Amino acid sequence: MKTDKSERNKTIDISVEEGRYLLDKCPAKPDGSNHVDSIFNGDCLAFAELLPDACADLIIADPPYNMNKKFNGSSFSKIDSDEYEKYTSNWIEAYRHTLSNKGSIYVCCDWQCSSIIGSVLSDYFIVRNRITWQREKGRGAKANWKNSMEDIWFATVSDDYTFNLDEVKLRRKVIAPYRQDGQPKDWNETDDGNYRDTCPSNFWDDITVPFWSMPENTAHPTQKPEKLMAKLILASSNPGDLILDPFSGSGSSCVTARKLGRHYTGIEKDAQYCIWAQKRLEMAESDQTIQGYKDGVFWERNAQKK
Repeated sequence: MKTDKSERNKTIDISVEEGRYLLDKCPAKPDGSNHVDSIFNGDCLAFAELLPDACADLIIADPPYNMNKKFNGSSFSKIDSDEYEKYTSNWIEAYRHTLSNKGSIYVCCDWQCSSIIGSVLSDYFIVRNRITWQREKGRGAKANWKNSMEDIWFATVSDDYTFNLDEVKLRRKVIAPYRQDGQPKDWNETDDGNYRDTCPSNFWDDITVPFWSMPENTAHPTQKPEKLMAKLILASSNPGDLILDPFSGSGSSCVTARKLGRHYTGIEKDAQYCIWAQKRLEMAESDQTIQGYKDGVFWERNAQKK
């Protein structure tokens, strides 16, 4: 039974019974024409062949990591490395046909399966980089280093791909402003402080994992932040492009795509998570904000002006 939440607790935790009308918005399966701006409730491998060839400009995938993890009553059990490699190859091969010739793919993972993800991706795509981002959340470990980093592998179909550098620069505070002839050198002086817009690296320490007081937060155990999705979407797609997520969970990629003027296709086998994703899409109709991203600028964590 649910307990009453405090007024500041924004966590979306609508039950299946309460959210049946939201689940009804999820098509039963792709039929070749209904995939745009839809989240399907079903198994991603079963639906892959039903999606059109080259329909997606960008794939963002957050598959189950190779660890014991419970998801709303179901669970993913850790398997040996060879089995996980086969599992990874199966879904990547199944979705390869959906990506356009100029398309890109990002795959999320943890350190234990990162090498497998990178290796399998190189069999199908051109691997460009491995992003590591700081989770800033999680419990400590008594006999090991605290695990507070995750990886995202970036790959493309060809050498002709989208990468919008200016869309993903990070605004950083200038601690020691350097001047030349009395004028700021490579930084901006404003009434709100001194800032420099820097080229993004493959290490991201400006991400905040969703928590209870954030409107985007759900009760999903491995939800990715909208700010994280925004970086991937803005860098590797253009307005009007279609973002495909075969493991859409509570909908972070789809919701962020909508907020940024892209189309989306999501697939999620858990009905509860589909409901939360649809609720977030409903909320996005009136609220386009993305925590940590404002006026076309990504801010350092805790540095954004209110």
